[in-house]
Amino acid sequence: MTASTDLLVDAFGRIREAVEEAVTGLGPDELSTRPEDDANSIGWLVWHLTRIQDDHLAGVAGTEQLWTSDGWYERFGLPFSADDTGYGHSRKEVAAVKDLSEELLTGYHEVVHDSTVQYLAGIADKDLKRVVDRSWTPPVTMGVRLVSVIADGLQHAGQAAYVRGLLGY
Repeated sequence: MTASTDLLVDAFGRIREAVEEAVTGLGPDELSTRPEDDANSIGWLVWHLTRIQDDHLAGVAGTEQLWTSDGWYERFGLPFSADDTGYGHSRKEVAAVKDLSEELLTGYHEVVHDSTVQYLAGIADKDLKRVVDRSWTPPVTMGVRLVSVIADGLQHAGQAAYVRGLLGY
């Protein structure tokens, strides 16, 4: 691996650690509790950040998402389409993310993390300059997409930790 990929692996590892801290010891009721009607639950936040990482890494790698290829979509049993990542969810949709266990959330996150690390081990610094999305101005490179996923993941993991504290867990 290169110094760049080492940094990316470290950053994704910090998301994984924050996810574990946010959900450890919580049951389905606690994971779906929302401090206010328009707030996100810990379960929704962890599911969403993992879906984004899975979706975006599969996009840059040109692979199928683990959500569908490994059967996580069926295991979660959420009332959304298989391509839903939670982006733009309404209050009602956030509330529908319930009955999830610590093991389910951390299990999905762990396989996505491991897949991310495995993918990063095979790329070079020049790969980070490859354009992966031309729908933006300027077009998005792989490096920018990966940093975006890290930023989103860390923000949502921090929100999950904050909700956990608010709820006294």
